[in-house]
Amino acid sequence: IPRSEYCGGLADATLGHRWCSALLRIAIGSCKVPVSWNGPLKPCSSGYPLIIFSHGLGAFRDHSAATTYFCTAEAGTEEWIPFQRVPQGQKEFYFRNKQVHQRAQECVRALRLFQGIAGGRSVPNILHQGWDLSVLKDNLDLTKVAVMGHSFGGVTAVLALVKEPSFRCAVALDAWMFPLENLLYPEVPKPVLFINTEKFQTPESIAKMKRLSSRNSQTRIVTVLGTVHEDQTDFAFLPGKLLSQIFGRRGTLDPHKALAITSRAALAFLQRHLELEEEFGQWDELLEGVGDSVVPEAPFGRSRL
Repeated sequence: IPRSEYCGGLADATLGHRWCSALLRIAIGSCKVPVSWNGPLKPCSSGYPLIIFSHGLGAFRDHSAATTYFCTAEAGTEEWIPFQRVPQGQKEFYFRNKQVHQRAQECVRALRLFQGIAGGRSVPNILHQGWDLSVLKDNLDLTKVAVMGHSFGGVTAVLALVKEPSFRCAVALDAWMFPLENLLYPEVPKPVLFINTEKFQTPESIAKMKRLSSRNSQTRIVTVLGTVHEDQTDFAFLPGKLLSQIFGRRGTLDPHKALAITSRAALAFLQRHLELEEEFGQWDELLEGVGDSVVPEAPFGRSRL
């Protein structure tokens, strides 16, 4: 646990840090990520496609709307950003709607940043990585840009399609559709892939997704059976069986299999709409809800996990 504040609710920070560390030593699962830190960029002659990813509500360490933890304000300094809760007496929709518009605009700002880098503009990197962003200059294909997100970030991705024509499609992982106002549904011009978990969505949320699919024949809605909301995050791999049983943060489907289904469906959709020259089309049937542990739309008539 890098910061005791992650164990929020415990009065003594030192005690909280020790308590979390001890608990995780007892019940931890896997926390290894199969990547190379600060590895060199492999050049791509045709340029890499670009995906802007928007995280869930309170799930990352930056100063974005509705998030928590800390951000790096300047090189060498950190700032704690409290989670923004709905003020007493204020309706949650208006509070979250304002935040989702801010978040969608931040996705557009991120795209502008990469457009500047691709154009040769010097962009300072305040992280202590020493990684030169200029290596991206000749390695991005900004004609192939998508937006993606989980939960609050999923509905953010949908809204970003309205705000920025350069986004050719969106992938929404278990999108929380609540913050999006009804007037915007007719304005979503591009296809969306909704990949839902079995236990998170409601009939109201699915109805909003279907409203979008009725306006764009390329929009798809699928559900991965045996999964919960956290199965589309790295948290699904962190707790061992003990923590999973206590907190109910893992579905019955193996998290590796759930991740494989989600990733393959997303890649097939991105290949289709970004015109990628890859072999991701082999998973096209997942987009129709065909395959082991995946169904079209939402199985509200089925038993729950």
